[in-house]
Amino acid sequence: MGGATTMKSLASFASSFALISCVFAVANAANSKLRFGPQSINLWRLDARERVLLAAHPAVSPLVLQDTSNIDLSASPTASSQKPVEFPERYFIQPIDHHNHTAGTFGQRYWVNTRHYISGSSGPVIVLDGGETSGEERIPFLDTGIIDMLAKATGGVGVVLEHRYYGKSIPVSDFSTDNLRWLNNDQATADSANFMANVKFYGIDEDLTAPNVPWIYYGGSYAGARSAHMKILYPELVFGAVASSAVTHATLSNWEYYEVIRQAADPNCTAHIENTVKTLDVLLEIPYLNPYVKALFGLQDLKHDDDFMSVIETPLGNWQAKNWDPAVGSQKFDEFCETLNKPIFGATDISALPVGHEDRLLSLPGGHRIDFSILNYAQYIREGLVKRCLNADMTVEECFGTYNDTVFMETAINQDWRLWTFQVCTEWGYFFTAPPDPEYPRIVSKLMTMDYASKICQQAFPPGKYFVVPPLPNITAVNALGDFAIATDRLAFIDGDVDPWKPCTPHSTHADDREDTILRPFKLIPGGVHHYDENGLRNITDEPLEIQKIHYEIINFVLEWLEDFEV
Repeated sequence: MGGATTMKSLASFASSFALISCVFAVANAANSKLRFGPQSINLWRLDARERVLLAAHPAVSPLVLQDTSNIDLSASPTASSQKPVEFPERYFIQPIDHHNHTAGTFGQRYWVNTRHYISGSSGPVIVLDGGETSGEERIPFLDTGIIDMLAKATGGVGVVLEHRYYGKSIPVSDFSTDNLRWLNNDQATADSANFMANVKFYGIDEDLTAPNVPWIYYGGSYAGARSAHMKILYPELVFGAVASSAVTHATLSNWEYYEVIRQAADPNCTAHIENTVKTLDVLLEIPYLNPYVKALFGLQDLKHDDDFMSVIETPLGNWQAKNWDPAVGSQKFDEFCETLNKPIFGATDISALPVGHEDRLLSLPGGHRIDFSILNYAQYIREGLVKRCLNADMTVEECFGTYNDTVFMETAINQDWRLWTFQVCTEWGYFFTAPPDPEYPRIVSKLMTMDYASKICQQAFPPGKYFVVPPLPNITAVNALGDFAIATDRLAFIDGDVDPWKPCTPHSTHADDREDTILRPFKLIPGGVHHYDENGLRNITDEPLEIQKIHYEIINFVLEWLEDFEV
């Protein structure tokens, strides 16, 4: 395109965008409920604002709120986890600093399931690591999930142990940079070891501490990596460990997360996403069209193009929320794809519009095309995200802008978004970016760079008196514990075939393949997403066959392990 013809085409396109946008404004769209990428903190802040409004106007129909966890991207926080009364919370006293006990102590929260324990049997104890969220969110796994299953099969005790700084296991008065300096892998694994070696369970007279009885350590995702690390660092205490979706490989750029989704999702859907993203990348570079493009998505007042494109990527986070149990998982990603595939005027592509509507077609450099999926995508963002922002009396820039440093400097303990962010910035990485090769197929914008994804580290954590966040996370501290090759006897790895975190686990294509044995189980769940084995039904035979299979396999190899235990 060039000259007057180009400007005429662009003007026609802008006019068409505005016209069709009006058509889509009245259509229904699925709510987008996300915890993902550069916008995760902004969505946390939007959640908080909605809760304030809901509390101030309880008679009003409840807003659709979001779960604050990093795992379940679909559950509404208005229906928070309900812990059964048989699991009262307990506290174990831990040193804030395991290397300097003068720093003080704090109470680490835990819950215990003794319903299957056979008195006098001396264990085992099955402990679930709470990971990067409130331990209360893990209680369903203590009640009907993998912990209850293993406790029932072994006559043992089940435990959920909350991670330091999360939930109510808070050792400090605020989450400033200095006060977060004890939030690291070394201190957290030392917590678990101290707990295992010294805990006294209420109502049980026997000594169930490690290594006097066998302890089986379980974790999923980040907690899965911790499970593997515990088996490596404290083999005298951890008799066996099950690491589910264990991200034992820390990395700076986590671009392969999106690649799993691109290859595993419905091809029509990912083609729509890929076309939309690449098309928007082109249009944003045309000054005349830039505001029209943003306006179509309801984001005309969002100042920075990279902020705009990071909002566009947020629906992708719903893939991780898939689960075999519809009562636990989210269908939001599938609903998003259905939205992209919706036809208008009886057509699914602008080139197929009825006579009289052909002027809505614009050819772009690089062979990109405008089709209805882009318009459907825009509707999804407007209805699922932008409308929430406006209903919360916030501007679009207040909701989705990431360049105002001051909004990320609040350090009160209710700002729990700072916790995992701090861990990402100091040790774990996992910044969500576009593929390093600009020619590689992608479903996220080329504007999703390392600089953009990681700038929150300096914004949120200015240098303290005692601690300075490094320019980039020290991922070596994690990878030195084994990385992809981490292995030892009685350490099991369970992963999902289409888990977006699989590239960071021992099942990564970058890792050497392994034999699946009783001593070193290495299992991949067909069609499984993120720690698919962690939740379960009270009657295991009601589960899908693939889930029954993995649960029975876990029970079997743990029973085999226990036969080798010697005091």
